[in-house]
Amino acid sequence: MEAKPDNRWKGVKASARARLETRDYSKDALARRLAGNGVGAGEVIQGRAELDDAWIPGVELFPRRVFQQKGRGYFAELTRLNEGVLDRIGLAPQQWASALMHRDSAKGFHIHPPFIPDGVCAGQWFRDLFVEAPEDFSRRPYGSEQWDVMFFLTGICEMILVDEREGLARRVMRFSIAGDSRPGNDNAAVVIPPGVSHALRSIGNEDLIMVYGTSTTFNPDWEGRIESGIENAPLPVDWTDYLEH
Repeated sequence: MEAKPDNRWKGVKASARARLETRDYSKDALARRLAGNGVGAGEVIQGRAELDDAWIPGVELFPRRVFQQKGRGYFAELTRLNEGVLDRIGLAPQQWASALMHRDSAKGFHIHPPFIPDGVCAGQWFRDLFVEAPEDFSRRPYGSEQWDVMFFLTGICEMILVDEREGLARRVMRFSIAGDSRPGNDNAAVVIPPGVSHALRSIGNEDLIMVYGTSTTFNPDWEGRIESGIENAPLPVDWTDYLEH
């Protein structure tokens, strides 16, 4: 049987019809959405079992619970170092800091250098740590490289991670985390290994406030930038022209 012509747009000018496109709202595979347009943290956590081929080794994404206190606000724990994910992987941050990102601002991709022992092939080192013995957390050199663990108190953070480590597949994870001010399934914390570049965008209607711990104290030499021009607010063109002349 011949398919009937699509006459939905017959009342629209041909020039406009030629430029039309419709959005596909069908639910694609979780792994594809994680590497593409992104998903909420809650869905990523819930679907973790089906993401082995899409997950970046060493990344941890774990849920947090926000308790509503009627008439007062809310309460939420950050973490306990003697239980939970940080205890399981043996990560005890040596420094804690806070940061604020204004609404609609972004922090471009940055990356911390991973520690590689002298005389060891980087690719083999990562395969040993994260492929051959991924549960042997005692081998991870937390004190010699910067791991990040991030918590979000307000706003919504869209985070993009890219694995740039030698010998491991280049995988992309894109997800959004809701701050404590927005209780729900997307309240989560994330652990980011060195060698994994990460970018953050404040996509909510309020400022994004975060608290983060690092496995080592701050070292400016370990702050590598990749495509971070978005952080530089350009002056208006006429201002620049005036300053240069």
